[in-house]
Amino acid sequence: MSDSDFQSVVAKADLCRLLSACYYEPGPEFVEERLFDALRMAAESLDPALAAQAMQLKRSFESERIDSLLVDYAKLFLGPGHTLAPPYESAWRDKNSDDPMDSVQALIELYDDGGFVVDPDFRDLPDHLAVELEFLYTLFFQEAAARQNGDAKMQAHAQALQWSLQTRHTDAWLGAFVDALRQNAQCSFYRDLAAMTAAFMRKAGEDLRARQSSVVLP
Repeated sequence: MSDSDFQSVVAKADLCRLLSACYYEPGPEFVEERLFDALRMAAESLDPALAAQAMQLKRSFESERIDSLLVDYAKLFLGPGHTLAPPYESAWRDKNSDDPMDSVQALIELYDDGGFVVDPDFRDLPDHLAVELEFLYTLFFQEAAARQNGDAKMQAHAQALQWSLQTRHTDAWLGAFVDALRQNAQCSFYRDLAAMTAAFMRKAGEDLRARQSSVVLP
């Protein structure tokens, strides 16, 4: 295991965790807790283009009034009535399904396989993008720990679950969600967040496909 490989996995874990936070209700704590600085630092370890997007995300957040961000957040993600960009896998995947919870159940089973438990304080659905990103963070964290400990079996398991999450879940709906977010957001922050989320997940997918020959699907 090279240091660069290990640092790349750690950076991807951090980016998942920090991007997930961006999909929660916006508030001054985003700046107070230096969310965007942490996002930029993690991105610098992975891809200069992602680091530039993190800097732009910070600028766009700081250029908006919090009340404007809250209004956009509500219209995009909460409603009432027609939600412009619902951040739920089932909202995009199961429109033609007899059982609209098919993908949710499959996702919960994947969470169980990865030992992932949704925070009991999270008062939303388990297929929210923030939760899927937190699960991916957990898998990258597990992979990094396995690499550090020389645990090839655990490393392969974490990579296999990453593959399942991305190919069977996020790849199937993220593109449509991101397009809706770009088209309907009034604040530049959410358009920039859509762009960075898409770019990061594309990078993570490319890295995973590059080593898929060594991944054994669960």
